[in-house]
Amino acid sequence: MAASSLGQTTEINWDKLDKTKFYVVGAGIFTGVTVGLYPMSVIKTRLQVATKDTVEKSASSVIRGILKTDGVPGLYRGFGTVITGAIPTRIIFLTALETTKAAAFKMLEPFKFSEPSQAALANGIAGMSASLCSQAIFVPIDVISQKLMVQGYSGHEKYNGGLDVARKIIRTDGIRGFYRGFGLSVMTYSPSSAVWWASYGSSQRIIWRLLGQGTDREGAAPSESTIMLVQATGGIISGATASCITTPLDTIKTRLQVFYLLEVETLSCFSVFFLLLLHHVLRLHTSCKTSAYLTFLEE
Repeated sequence: MAASSLGQTTEINWDKLDKTKFYVVGAGIFTGVTVGLYPMSVIKTRLQVATKDTVEKSASSVIRGILKTDGVPGLYRGFGTVITGAIPTRIIFLTALETTKAAAFKMLEPFKFSEPSQAALANGIAGMSASLCSQAIFVPIDVISQKLMVQGYSGHEKYNGGLDVARKIIRTDGIRGFYRGFGLSVMTYSPSSAVWWASYGSSQRIIWRLLGQGTDREGAAPSESTIMLVQATGGIISGATASCITTPLDTIKTRLQVFYLLEVETLSCFSVFFLLLLHHVLRLHTSCKTSAYLTFLEE
């Protein structure tokens, strides 16, 4: 297979997608994966808002505390709110990502960059643009869900669901309260998304070259399992890279959105490592679930 054919196999173009399947199947897959990974977000958020007086300061102690007081449902606090907002947010994100990426690839063609460099730039531009477009919906949902995640934890207020949180935010801060930490959210996720997608796009091409699928080679088409393995490896590399940028800002953002005053508290080394691992896993699952269904949605 020539490189151009390989590129067509591993890069799904927007104009070739079946848009109905893209949105319907995609929403179902994202919902299913979110169910499995949501407890990680709850644990991460609680670790990020821990203070010096908090008893549960490790991931294991947070899990034990949740299971002891609320059982398994406690690991899904705010899940309904997140799903309600996640589907339209993902639709906006993926639409902006794919359309911008296609345009960026065409825009960069005259510059004759190497294939990994062109992929890094195009994916980086697309990732940042998609993140910026989705923040308007993501941030209010993030604010509400985080308050639900930490309710009753370390003295935090308790709520009767997402609507109760929304009413109290409006009563206290007005509409502005839904966008608490908006600037930090943009600063956190836009560069992170750019770095993640840039690393993801370029690392895949480098891996393909190492596997003998360079620009000047021909051969049998790679199997679907090989494609998925390369994409997953790219997800690991990009997740580790972006985590270094995301974690510190995400911790500050979470505290700003949960507290009315930003409290500064240094997390333990183990907690920082655990947060990096969580971001790594979450970024990787984005890669895998996107690749898993986009491959089957070409018209």
